[in-house]
Amino acid sequence: MIKYIKFFFIFLLFSRNLGAQIQEPVKWDYHINESGDILFHAVIEKGWHLYDMNLPEGGPIPTSFEFDELTGAKLSGKVHTNSKIHSEYEELFGMTVRWFVENPTFVQKLTITDKEKFHISGVIKYMSCNDQNCIPGNEEFNFTSKNLPANLVVAQAANYTSQPAAVEAVTADTLTRHYEGAVRSNPDTINNPLRSSQFAITDTSAVNYEKPVITELHQFEQNISANEQSWLIIFIVGFGGGLLALLTPCVWPIIPMTVSFFLKRSNANRKKAITDAITYGLAIIIIYLTLGLLITGIFGASALNDLSTNAFFNLLFFALLLLFAISFFGAFELTLPSSWTNKMDSKAESTTGLISIFFMAFTLVLVSFSCTGPIIGTLLVKAASSGSIAGPAVGMFGFSLALALPFALFALFPSWLHNLPKSGGWLNSVKVVLGFLELALALKFLSVADLAYGWRILDREVFLVLWIIIFTLLGFYLLGKLKLPHDSDLKHISVLRLFLAIISLSFAVYMVPGLWGAPLKAISAFTSPLYTQDFNLYQGEVHAKFFDYKEGMEYARKTNKPVMIDFTGYGCVNCREMEASVWSDPRVKKIIDNDFVLISLYVDDKTKLDTPIEITENGKVRKLKTVGDKWSYLQRNKFGANAQPFYVLLDNNGMPIAPSRAYNKNVGEYISFLQKGLERFKK
Repeated sequence: MIKYIKFFFIFLLFSRNLGAQIQEPVKWDYHINESGDILFHAVIEKGWHLYDMNLPEGGPIPTSFEFDELTGAKLSGKVHTNSKIHSEYEELFGMTVRWFVENPTFVQKLTITDKEKFHISGVIKYMSCNDQNCIPGNEEFNFTSKNLPANLVVAQAANYTSQPAAVEAVTADTLTRHYEGAVRSNPDTINNPLRSSQFAITDTSAVNYEKPVITELHQFEQNISANEQSWLIIFIVGFGGGLLALLTPCVWPIIPMTVSFFLKRSNANRKKAITDAITYGLAIIIIYLTLGLLITGIFGASALNDLSTNAFFNLLFFALLLLFAISFFGAFELTLPSSWTNKMDSKAESTTGLISIFFMAFTLVLVSFSCTGPIIGTLLVKAASSGSIAGPAVGMFGFSLALALPFALFALFPSWLHNLPKSGGWLNSVKVVLGFLELALALKFLSVADLAYGWRILDREVFLVLWIIIFTLLGFYLLGKLKLPHDSDLKHISVLRLFLAIISLSFAVYMVPGLWGAPLKAISAFTSPLYTQDFNLYQGEVHAKFFDYKEGMEYARKTNKPVMIDFTGYGCVNCREMEASVWSDPRVKKIIDNDFVLISLYVDDKTKLDTPIEITENGKVRKLKTVGDKWSYLQRNKFGANAQPFYVLLDNNGMPIAPSRAYNKNVGEYISFLQKGLERFKK
């Protein structure tokens, strides 16, 4: 339906000026050179452009060459060009399209088998547009033995050899200059053949772009700190989640129970109290660490990463967080079955030694799970993006360490309990604040599923509107203007509540310009990408030229440019941060746009492949069913990596020209990374 609507708008463009139909903004010249190649040359009228070949479905009519009759010759490869191509996003078609603004030359390599019987005929189908009109065109061509150069020898076609990519670029430019010179000097000479046998065009079909380059990549100085930094970030996130869990209503009441348990055991034996406290802290860490390793072992790092963009998984987490938020607002109480916690508590009381401490730690985990569950789930999704089997374990270690430290200290110093504030209205306020935060976080999970499957129900402006409302209401709640069930009467506003309200309301105001396209770098990792926004005044984004690996590589080969591969994901928060914080820097944007062919490959794209691809990996046969599966396998097989974001610079044969790079927001280092790749490519 969308495709028909797009072509309806094209029809409207046609009908705006019927007189334009008699125009011929593109004139064609074609001949066979002494090497036995057909050269199709297009002369484009100023102000018009001609669309490229191989455009996405539903877009403008691509330039195509159809051969209806072929006698006495064979086609070798496909029609290709080395002429300069412009790439730009067009609102009319809703996609990035490519076109020629300079006069392009297209080449079809031939193998002549019989000069006397030689006959080729066909048609060129194309579309040319200017700012007001689009005109489709058909140009018929016909060659017979009379059109063959007199000195053409059949053997010459068979001995045709490819030249390096550098020669390709010179060839195309030289051909174009010759044609333009002929047209400018005498327009009537456009049909006169230009002899260009001294030039050769490379057939790119023989290049294996998927060839693994893991060894070659490791020959460069690897920046191994990338994974270490990623793990450090995961640890910090986990540690922060553990500190946040301490404030939840499920965890706070356990502190007095913990102190009471250890007071009974110590009996004024200081040495034993220290040992028990340390054991208790270690038991909490071991339980959570085992949980992280168990999940990783069952699903695997890559499977867990794939799970993080699964629609069912994200919708389930969205529903769970929404349920927790409603519960925290006071609609109902969520608790685990009392029989579970009572059994664990009785086990802790009845057993002795290390086993009783372990059961006490397990009681803490069970009782607190209704509050810590969403935090743990979010953490595991974050850790899965590292692509490493250690990611979830590192995150869970940070979480459990932050949670265990206070309990170990209270077990060690029971008297500190008297200095803690008593449970009351303040704890319910914490609960409500967490409810608002979980409601905001729930939208992130819904957004990931929405992006991965292309539903487009939670575009950036919708996401921002909901967040603005949530944090505005949170500010009003902190100021006492909004009251929920179980809230105590607020006689006055504390300084802490006032400052938290200011932060929340300021954050809501900060997001307002985002409705008009402001990048909002501080929250770019959470919001939907800018390209999903309908009204966008911001022009500082970097847009990928291609989203298909082979198409991008062939384009780079034709234009003789290096390639930057961006392995990314719709659910990759670090990818969004890099795009907003690093790519948006004018220096970085200029280098990527002008000097590289940027290919973005989404490893969590759920679009189904027309035909599943069967591969063998680690001795197991499996099928790649989605576009994301295909790019994820390419990253693992060719580059030996599995984390996103992952950036690698290649020459136009698919070989690395610089070390790979991962998540690192240092703009200076990123510029150095790009410049070193350019220098090696030029050498």
